[in-house]
Amino acid sequence: MMNRIEQKFKELRQQKKKAFIAFITAGDPNLSTTKRLALEFSQVGVDILELGVPFSDPLADGPTIQAASQRALKNKVNLKDVLGLVKSLRQKTQTPIALLTYYNIIFRFGIKDFVKEAKASGVDGVIVPDLPVEEAGELIKAAKKKSLATIFLLAPTSDKQRIKKISASSSGFIYYVSLTGTTGVRKSLPRELIKQVRRIKRITSKPVCVGFGVSEPAQARWIARVADGVIVGSAIIKRIENNLGQSGLVPKVTKFVRGFREAI
Repeated sequence: MMNRIEQKFKELRQQKKKAFIAFITAGDPNLSTTKRLALEFSQVGVDILELGVPFSDPLADGPTIQAASQRALKNKVNLKDVLGLVKSLRQKTQTPIALLTYYNIIFRFGIKDFVKEAKASGVDGVIVPDLPVEEAGELIKAAKKKSLATIFLLAPTSDKQRIKKISASSSGFIYYVSLTGTTGVRKSLPRELIKQVRRIKRITSKPVCVGFGVSEPAQARWIARVADGVIVGSAIIKRIENNLGQSGLVPKVTKFVRGFREAI
């Protein structure tokens, strides 16, 4: 059974288009704003929505996303709330949704329960940046049964064996981290990025999407030449942060997001 993420890539491939994946932290600045943003994003052509589950120690995230997590945690937003949010979004949109969460949250919830509840709420995939593929057997097995995509990360330092291993365990797409270090807005991206993505695509037939550091539409356009999709997170969250407490937050952030869609 094909889930919404796989379906989306199939459609995009037929249309010769690339995926635009937008990341926001659920509950930043509050759950109702997250819901409004998610619905607006699907109107302006976001192909896949990545929702961050707030966590107190998000290792892979730079200061921008860490601050977003802190704002959401101040509102006591937890995994149950995020699943409830997805459930209510499903009444209005069929945009594929992947959760980005840290393993501790899943482990405490219970792996099988997490997969079951996530799928029942309308979640299509899960990204767990601190779970190495070697230790993900239980999650992969449970997710496969419910056709919940497990999306793993590749880094610029990954060798051929690693690429093969990640490719075998990933469903939905492979998340290529464009640079070593944490997420965040970067003025420039590494020149060898194009070469690296081509190298991965020679080894796997699965969609390869690039994230970490994509901060302006021109960069997104450049990446979309070789990758199957572009992931933008910190740059969007920076816009949320700059408009906190202002009534124009949702339209301003949506307008910024539309710029990326048009570039890709």
